[in-house]
Amino acid sequence: MSKKKNIRRTIAIAFWSLFAAGVLAVVLVFVAINQGWIGYLPPLDELQNPKNRYATEVYSADGEVLGRFFTGNDNRVGVPYESISPNVVNALIATEDERFYRHSGIDARALARAIVLTGILQRKNAGGGSTLTQQLAKQLYSPTSNSKLERFLQKPIEWVIAVKLERLYSKEEIITMYLNQYDFNYNAVGIKSAAQVYFGTTPDSLSIEQAATLVGMCKNSSLYNPIRRNELTRERRNVVFAQMEKNGYLTEAERDSLQQLPLEVKFSRLDHNMGIARYFREYLRGVLTARKPDPDRYPSWMEQEYRDDLWEWEHNPLYGFCNKNTKPDGTPYNIYTDGLRIYTTIDARMQRYAEAAVKEHMQALQRDFTEEKRGNKNAPFSRDITTEEADGIMRRAMQQSDRYRTMKAAKRSDKEIEKAFDTPVEMNVFSYDGRIDTVMSPMDSIRYHKFFLRCGMLSVDARNGHVKAYVGGPDYNQFKYDMATAGRRQVGSTIKPFLYTLAMEEGMNPCDETVNEPVTIITETGDEWTPKNDSKARIGERVTLRWGLATSNNWTSAYLMSLFTPQSFVNLLRSFGIRGQIDPVYSLALGTCDISVREMVGAYTAFPNKGIRIEPLYVTRIDDANGNNIATFTPQMQEIFSETTSYKMVSMLQNVIDHGSGRRVRFRYGLQMPMGGKTGTTQNHSDGWFMGFTPKLVTGVWVGGEDRSIHFDRLSEGQGANMSLPIWALYMQRVLADPALEYTVDDEFDIPPTFNPNAGCRADDF
Repeated sequence: MSKKKNIRRTIAIAFWSLFAAGVLAVVLVFVAINQGWIGYLPPLDELQNPKNRYATEVYSADGEVLGRFFTGNDNRVGVPYESISPNVVNALIATEDERFYRHSGIDARALARAIVLTGILQRKNAGGGSTLTQQLAKQLYSPTSNSKLERFLQKPIEWVIAVKLERLYSKEEIITMYLNQYDFNYNAVGIKSAAQVYFGTTPDSLSIEQAATLVGMCKNSSLYNPIRRNELTRERRNVVFAQMEKNGYLTEAERDSLQQLPLEVKFSRLDHNMGIARYFREYLRGVLTARKPDPDRYPSWMEQEYRDDLWEWEHNPLYGFCNKNTKPDGTPYNIYTDGLRIYTTIDARMQRYAEAAVKEHMQALQRDFTEEKRGNKNAPFSRDITTEEADGIMRRAMQQSDRYRTMKAAKRSDKEIEKAFDTPVEMNVFSYDGRIDTVMSPMDSIRYHKFFLRCGMLSVDARNGHVKAYVGGPDYNQFKYDMATAGRRQVGSTIKPFLYTLAMEEGMNPCDETVNEPVTIITETGDEWTPKNDSKARIGERVTLRWGLATSNNWTSAYLMSLFTPQSFVNLLRSFGIRGQIDPVYSLALGTCDISVREMVGAYTAFPNKGIRIEPLYVTRIDDANGNNIATFTPQMQEIFSETTSYKMVSMLQNVIDHGSGRRVRFRYGLQMPMGGKTGTTQNHSDGWFMGFTPKLVTGVWVGGEDRSIHFDRLSEGQGANMSLPIWALYMQRVLADPALEYTVDDEFDIPPTFNPNAGCRADDF
């Protein structure tokens, strides 16, 4: 008997020794983890401030999210607890951690259940033992495991982190971090993105069935995918309803009723290339992340771009913002991970009106252009260039393509490259009716896309410089080059108001007269310059300057240019904000220099603004992820000419609309409010311009081909009044018809009633 007792005692001692050793080992493991001797334990300061990667949001002036800047799958935007619907919180706790408010990071009961039922008895539906806090620890700090053993070893580390998180954060903060962290697929990281992607709403507006769907996805968002597996996800949603009823968040009747509902989604994938203001957002991204210009990074043919960038770096606080400014920790801001909130001047309604006007007119204009080129073997190039010249342009375009550069980098021979470009392949090409799947050679694809005319448009509030609408081309996904700000083209007659401004500043008046006849000027090189004039009206008669500007008469402009030196005109253009290359020549009076749409619109703000030019402003403020303001931007203004001159110029530019080259604004589009403007057409009709303004709004439009040799062959189709003016008019029709906007037909130019700019003019001068 004593022998049996000794055996039992030995076994008991061995058992309890092993048990104690096991407990001691576990304790030592957790102590080692807590001290950082085993595994990875984040330092306290990182636990207090987890390094979350948040996407930057870009807001319109009227409160709409225009888009986000993020990399990879980091389309995460943080929201506070107060902005999350209680439906989400209740569903999450009931389903994922029903004793969330009663534990301190580890739920012993749930853990024991998971070990026995799931681990030992292998029951698949017994539930897990991880608390919400442990899941958060996993999301924040555990790398993806490659095996069950690796995942098993991660668990103790997550338990320690979970306990520490519970000490540092309130329960509400832990829920908020969890929901902001979870990846719901389709670039929907965090509850805010998920609400937008799957239901087109915000986290605070999620209904109970929407909330249950998203919480159900937290088990496995790839498996429970409402887009691909709607019925399976609906079943999972109904499990969430059952858990909510079990935990007292729903009655049995409410659960039964909700479980009968179909799973309805309003899916919209979030993508950089979707949404409105795509050209603007890309411009903004480039400006914010720009580095200080280094001449060594610019080839010789980019000298003008270097000068432009250097000016922006020195004078524009928005340019290079992320590299000029640093966070409290001394590192530069990152628009892809720091969760900035950028508040722009763009009005989402006006932006849509601008994009709609561009699409409507460009689609119709494209049909006319394609029809005109029918039968031209060099199409889309004009008939005034040779086949050899057209082939040269095509070859240069080929050499500038990504396909060519890739093949060159792979050491492919010229013969191999040419063969590849002439071999038909399957491809997807642009059309105004939607993308087209077709078969054509890469060379034919280049020619096909050159057929499409391009455009640029900018609309600015004349009072404060706020850019309200921005369109850089007909379609960003296909034509990425931005003709609103990056591109410069000859401006033609839209430069003439600047020349007339110079004359008015020198004491001349709109009713001053000159003879309407050819003017010959001896240029700086000793050559004679006699510009041509398209119109034959009133030849040999005395005409006023008012009539000359309204009819865009070249002889009147040449006469004015003869009164001044080319350099004095260049100096004035510089004060108007024109920063590109300008040659001081007499032909400058006809708009031979290249200027961007942005520069032209900024310059024209001086006319309705009493001689004060305002630099276009794109952003009003930037806040950090916590809502703290880190930058505020204000308009930059410069007085160029006197108020008296502005009254004269506004009057003459109104006459252009009422009686001159812009009159189709009145008789074809029915716009009757006070407005001024100027059309512009360059040599061979390569560029069509229209600059128009009301008392509050200045808008500029350019239309032309990718190459200057791509243009209408007839002036009637290629002039600015036909190519660009309609976009302006269609846009203004929509803007003025919107009662929610502050631009109305009742707006008036602020000109003193005692001022009469027409004093001395004859009736036939209008």
